[in-house]
Amino acid sequence: MAKKAAGMNRWKKIAIWISVVIIALVAGVFAYLASVTYSPSKQAEAAMQSDSKVLVSEIKHGYQFEPQGQDVIQPNIIFYPGGLVEPAGYAPMARKLAEQGHRVYIAKMPLNLAMFGESRADTFLGLHPDETYVIGGHSLGGVFASRYAAAHIAQIKGVFYLASYADESGKLDGSSLSALQITGSKDGVLNGEEWEKAKNNLPKDTTFVSIEGGNHGQFGSYGMQKGDNTAQITEAEQLQQVIQALEAWLKRWDK
Repeated sequence: MAKKAAGMNRWKKIAIWISVVIIALVAGVFAYLASVTYSPSKQAEAAMQSDSKVLVSEIKHGYQFEPQGQDVIQPNIIFYPGGLVEPAGYAPMARKLAEQGHRVYIAKMPLNLAMFGESRADTFLGLHPDETYVIGGHSLGGVFASRYAAAHIAQIKGVFYLASYADESGKLDGSSLSALQITGSKDGVLNGEEWEKAKNNLPKDTTFVSIEGGNHGQFGSYGMQKGDNTAQITEAEQLQQVIQALEAWLKRWDK
């Protein structure tokens, strides 16, 4: 009995040590991800504040930007953030679109990685099921927004990509969807070869827009991104061109 008890104690100690190691590894991963995650700029934090034009609300799985003092213009817009970028980093864009009359949703992703939250759009689609929606995203977010659209063709009217593309799992070629691709000429993060190959995965109705002097990080508002090139235009100028391209594309569904 003594030997049996000693054996059980030994395995108990091993189990405890294994648990401690696993907890330490998980904590280390979370700490690392937190250290490399991009936080919103002061401008972005300010854009998260409600005013007489836009009501900003935290809702399940994200944030809603609701136009105030005007009728909501269709379609509603769902946005997936880039990898390791906090959702508030895209608040300036969401606010501008809401000021134009669109209801905008920015998804909050687990660990700020869209690969763990591809289905986040389900929540937003369920809020106004009789209205129309487009979905899009920046960088990694655009890839998974495209995957979502490919699996929900009947519920999505169009897809937009900011420095992003449709991979094989998000192919939309042959679909009746409309797409918009916006890139920056000074982007140092987007893989140009992969982007070029992925053009074959887009629907026939695709509009391409290149922002001269724009880089990767300025599609959001969270500072300089690792590996990116220095932009030749300001963040405000890049945002203005993004909004102009999106508004021109969105007009096809205005009602």
